[in-house]
Amino acid sequence: MTTSLTSLPTTFTLGGDLTVNRFGYGAMHLTGPGVWGPPGDPDNAIRLLRHAVHERGVNFIDTADSYGPGHNEEIIRRALHPYPEDLVIATKGGMLRTGPDDWAHAKDRAPYTVALGRPAYLRQQVELSLHRLGRDRIDLYQLHRIDPLVPLADQLGVLADLRRQGKIRHLGLSGQPGVTVEQLEQARRIVDIAAVQNLYNIADRSGEAALAHTERLGIAFIPWFPLGHGELVGPNGVLTRAAARHPFTGAQLGLAWLLRRSPNVLLIPGTTSIAHLDENLDASRVRLTDAQWAEAEALCTQAGPWCPAPAAAPARDEKEPA
Repeated sequence: MTTSLTSLPTTFTLGGDLTVNRFGYGAMHLTGPGVWGPPGDPDNAIRLLRHAVHERGVNFIDTADSYGPGHNEEIIRRALHPYPEDLVIATKGGMLRTGPDDWAHAKDRAPYTVALGRPAYLRQQVELSLHRLGRDRIDLYQLHRIDPLVPLADQLGVLADLRRQGKIRHLGLSGQPGVTVEQLEQARRIVDIAAVQNLYNIADRSGEAALAHTERLGIAFIPWFPLGHGELVGPNGVLTRAAARHPFTGAQLGLAWLLRRSPNVLLIPGTTSIAHLDENLDASRVRLTDAQWAEAEALCTQAGPWCPAPAAAPARDEKEPA
């Protein structure tokens, strides 16, 4: 039996009232090297964003205050403001960085990315994101990392307060590598959660339980590293090999697999190339038989793609004000 992605839902409704196309765009790499500083070619970044939104119908863009930091949100505003009415911009806050090596892929090196969920800090970051994006309200604000040193009720409580003030529409959770089912349920006892962003791809399905749980609840599931930090689609990548006998690329195969996996999956593959953007968006044309999908899955489960492990959170003085 041949499976065509054209028979699957092409949209998903976030939080019950924001309908977006399931194929979005992750803007993370529209920054300097190491996701640090402004993009080296801002004109290209602007062209790519306008092409995605105005010509290819992308209406869901993912960013974060730590991308740049700040520069990523600013380039989105430069490219797209005033925004189309249906454009949903999701951003994140609550994670500290120190420089361009934070997410460097190096053997035996843990990247420095530390959660900071103090309420005063999160409140500040929301205000800064609103300013940089040029918006009065953030469509989807995601806690970038849950801070183990701050009660979750305090972290989400300040965001819920900002939502009541009209500065946030919907709230989500992000994790490195992922938000667990237990963490999601704890969060849902505090505030409504519209989305979860976890590491997940055809070769690394550690987020399987969270994906299944969000699907049951009607919560969006947004995979980061959908192509395994690019490893899966390199010259010798497992997806490249799996797609070799078919009229599509390894990237298209990996993205199509995610679209097929669950109707609540929203894709946010990133690229700095308009040609690669178009190639990614054409992944919805992939057609395989059930046997061919199973073969691709079996091959990819043998891969062990790299993923960044979170650095241990430093001890902080509990008496220091939030």
